[in-house]
Amino acid sequence: MERVSIDDCEPSEAADGVHLALLAGTDSMNVQHFEIEPGATVDEHSHPHDQTGYIAQGELTFLVEGEETVCGPGDSYAIPGDQPHAAENRGDETVRGVDIFSPPRENPSWQED
Repeated sequence: MERVSIDDCEPSEAADGVHLALLAGTDSMNVQHFEIEPGATVDEHSHPHDQTGYIAQGELTFLVEGEETVCGPGDSYAIPGDQPHAAENRGDETVRGVDIFSPPRENPSWQED
């Protein structure tokens, strides 16, 4: 069994105002904590990993195939692998939550794309 505390992780800034921290994982999936500051955006991207997530604080607007979906505290979501998607924090509080990726994913850096 692997145990990883968020307190032991050093988040990376994948894009301006987007902070990610890898948590526990196995050979088939991993958990990633995220914090997205007010006004920050995750540009459209895709990856082969299935992505599910949970919003603990704030509201995050997802943009998928021209449609917007707002997820707030207590909401979960699922994005199939290879599905182009983007996200924006249009609110005035930091969005905090977790994503689960299968297969496991490393911290991305969209600034380098």
